[in-house]
Amino acid sequence: MTYTTITYEAGDDGVAVVTLNRPERYNAFDATMCDELADVWAVLRRNDDVRAVILTAAGDKAFCTGIDRSDVPADEDSYDFSPYTYEDPGGRIGPKSAQLWKPVIAAVNGMACGGAFYLLGEVEFIIAAEHATFFDPHVTYGMPAVFEPTLMQSRMPFGEIMRLTLLGNHERMSAKRAHEIGLVSEVVPADRLLDAARWAAAAIASAPPAAIQATLRTLWAARDLPRAQAVDLGNTFLNLGISQQGLAEGQMTFASGARLTPRVR
Repeated sequence: MTYTTITYEAGDDGVAVVTLNRPERYNAFDATMCDELADVWAVLRRNDDVRAVILTAAGDKAFCTGIDRSDVPADEDSYDFSPYTYEDPGGRIGPKSAQLWKPVIAAVNGMACGGAFYLLGEVEFIIAAEHATFFDPHVTYGMPAVFEPTLMQSRMPFGEIMRLTLLGNHERMSAKRAHEIGLVSEVVPADRLLDAARWAAAAIASAPPAAIQATLRTLWAARDLPRAQAVDLGNTFLNLGISQQGLAEGQMTFASGARLTPRVR
């Protein structure tokens, strides 16, 4: 696979790394990056050798700053926000929007703002470098913030997403504060960011993939559906992710007496 705005690499441990690669534009997405992200998620969906994915970005200044505003027309007559014809450019860059139901871990290495939330709203969890920041500049530039905070609302307390969205460019949320409110699961020094993400991804990839994917689908359904409906779907996901072979292998692992030494976070 050859891309111009992202890079892709897959290791022997079942982990793939997708890197946004426009550091000179703070990894903002243009039409080409939208196309390439949609393509790489489709490729990963079909690649059974990949069982977990890391999403990160080149450089140390920004993870992603949303849409590349140099691609936005300056002529007001060029804008079309009709509810019948408008196609949101960020609506297809997220892994879940592309039906990739494999674990994706975001490793945030700098600013994450605006359209970056299309990506962060569809990953399993986020690990951030200590200098990472989160903000949404839409209202500062005269645009209502709609899709991005909607995707992020389930990850943050209501007051926090409201504050982040309404203050626009006037305030940035630090990685420390993001960790305090549960948006970020871990904060590490910048030089340890990829190592931390690789450790988590490799640990996930070591488990039977059917069990991981069924668990992942269950938890996303539980987040989005009323509790009773999510519980009713439980047997469906259980049957999708369980097998006699998997159960036998798990029992053999248990019976062997071998135990992992867990890391305490």
